Order: sequence, then C-alpha cells, then structure tokens
Amino acid sequence: MEKISLKDREILRELAERKLKLAHCRRNDEILAMWDKQAKGVRDTPTVRLLFSNFTGEVVGDRLRCEGKDARKLEWQLLSSMVGRELFDDDTPISDRFEVGVFASVSPFGAKPNIIRSKDSIGYHIEPLTDDIEADFELFCGGSFLVDMKGTEEWCAYADEVFGDILPSVIVQKSLTGAITNPLVKIINMENYYMSMYDSPETLHKIMDMATTVYEKYYDYLEENRLLLPTNGFSAVAQESFAFTDELPAEGKITSTKQLWGFLESQETTAVSPQTYGEFVYPYQDRLVKRYGLLSYGCCERVDAIWEDYLSKWDNLRKLSVSPFNNEPLIGEYLRSSRVVYYSKPRAEYVTNRGPLDEEAILKYFRGVAEAASGCLFEVAQREVGTIFGDYERGRRYVELAKQAIAEYWKP
Repeated sequence: MEKISLKDREILRELAERKLKLAHCRRNDEILAMWDKQAKGVRDTPTVRLLFSNFTGEVVGDRLRCEGKDARKLEWQLLSSMVGRELFDDDTPISDRFEVGVFASVSPFGAKPNIIRSKDSIGYHIEPLTDDIEADFELFCGGSFLVDMKGTEEWCAYADEVFGDILPSVIVQKSLTGAITNPLVKIINMENYYMSMYDSPETLHKIMDMATTVYEKYYDYLEENRLLLPTNGFSAVAQESFAFTDELPAEGKITSTKQLWGFLESQETTAVSPQTYGEFVYPYQDRLVKRYGLLSYGCCERVDAIWEDYLSKWDNLRKLSVSPFNNEPLIGEYLRSSRVVYYSKPRAEYVTNRGPLDEEAILKYFRGVAEAASGCLFEVAQREVGTIFGDYERGRRYVELAKQAIAEYWKP
C-alpha cells in the first residue's frame, strides 16, 4: 500500500471526524433506537433509507478529493458510510468505528463469465459460454473460495495509521451468502438456464448440488479455522441492510455458522412456476439455510408465489425482500405479527423520472406500501435507483415524503 500524502491524510482525518460527530449526535441515538426495536421484534417507527448502489458516482465518486489510489479507497469507504445521513437525512445508522468487512469471496463454479458492459451504464450483456450443460459440464467444476484475513488486518492497520486515533478500525463479518442461480445464469444466460430445466434436468441438478457443496465446504473451512466473527449490529446483511438482532451473539467467540446471518435469493427463477422453483432451487437453498442462524431472503423476485409451500418452512427467516413485483398486501398478511421483517423495496421511478418530483403521487404510492405492511416489522430500502440527477435535495425530499406517508398510514 502506498504512502499517503499530507494533503490526503488531512482529508481523511476530516472525514473521520465527520463520521464520529454523526455517530455521537442525538439523531443517531434516535435512529439506533429504531433499529434496536426492530432487532427485538418490536413494531415501532419503521426505518427508511435511500440506497445509492446504482448511482455511487453521483454521491461518492463526484465528491472524492484525495489523489492517491489507496487514499481514495479509504475516502470512498468513509463517504459511503455517511451518504444516507449527510445527503438524504435517512435512517442509516452510523457507528463510531471504521468497519472493514473480511476480505473473502466464493466462486461456486470454475468458469468465469464473459460479461460485456455498456459504457457509462450499469447495464451489461451476458455472452454464454455454452448452450449445452451436458456436453460442457466441466465448465462448472472447480468452484473455489478465498479468505484473506491477513489482507483484511493489513487494511485495518493502514486505516488506523491515518485516522485510528479518531475512528478505530474494526473487522466485521458480512452475512454468509450462497448465490447459485445468479452465477449460473452469468455463465449460460437466462434462456439456456430455463431450457436446461427441460432439456437436461439431471445435469442441472448435478450442477446445483456441486455448487451447494462448494458453499458447504466454505462454511466448514470458516468453522475449522476459527475465522468466524459475529454478524450483529453494523455488520452488513444483504441486500444492503444491517444485522441488528437480539437472537444472535453480538460479541464473543463464534464457533458455528449457525450463529450468523445468511442471505439467499433466486430472482432468476421468478418466471418459472412455484413447483419448478421447488424442484430445481429450493432443495439446495434448504441445505444452506440449515447452516445459518438467521436468514435474509430475496432480491427483486416474487416471493408471494413461493411463500406458503417453501419460504414459510424456514423458521430462521427474519428479513423478506418485498419488491413491487409481489402482491404486497398478501405478503403483509403472511408476515403480520411475525418476527419476519417486511423488507420493502419500493418502485424507483418516482424518484428517477425526469423533472420535478410528483409529490402527490409519491405520497399516494407510499400510503399503499405502508398499508400493505401494517402489522409487520417494517423496513424500507429504496433500491434500484439509477440516478437522482446529482440533485441531493431531490433524494432528501423523497425520503421526507416517504417517511411522512408511512408515519400517517402504517399501523403497528
């Protein structure tokens, strides 16, 4: 890692001070109390956040001031942790530490996808490596995983040398993941994946079993080498949520993945029947769910269609992604009075459409979301936003309107 210049050091220390100030302010205490109530299963004020993962350039990249490569990485992390609060005044909790996730990765398949990305866009094209999974079965063999604890510790030490006296670093464990259908589709594309269910079902089952085994071996490795840390509090839980809970350890020695959060989804199978999901996906996800303490499930797929026969069977499910593609009132009925968080991911066009915000339409829309989630543990995360046109006030006002509607229409 490069030596940080005096100028960059001053910028980073100023950012660390800003984060520390946010962490110790009264507003943060109020937000942490909201998350604490959700963690304990108390139906109180829902949290509302505007997530920026699809327009990071507007809210992080455009504000970078450091010149050094590694300094900019530290600056990116610091700015990212504060975007929700500084720019949108949403319910993002802020800690008085510099969180560093364990440097780890899992590749369930040996082949690397051929992805063609559009210039200046988040869109991409998948160039399939094969359209015959039987003939090219070897492509899927050789899945692997990597845990770089030394690199993680070195990055923490690097940050501490710059601003550790202000904002000490801490290594955090992210939720365990077990993605299979997404990596598979990125190798063979969606059409070939769907056709494989009909043309080569036995081979597809072998591929799913093999990928699941890679994750199981990864979890075993973490346990055997004592590499597990608590997933609680500010630890990240996919999709872009936090690990606050009273059901898992927040500190101390972790010996089993059953003491951690896990995350699964299968949005790639949202267009198949529930029975087909049950045949080709559920059995493998079920094996992984048994390795988790708590589960966060879903991305943008429909979960209403697979709730009763499949998802409802998982007693450790605690967050369920509810995208606009679902029958939202029905999901509310399923989750009402349970410990499962109705993790709402509202429609994004109300904030991404050009021109002034249609405030009346936004209030009306969030009234429907709030009424659907009434009686549920409720968390709102506005994802799938491609741009706010560099207008931070636009994002702030959108959050304000969402919170206004929820305060009026959501009932515990």
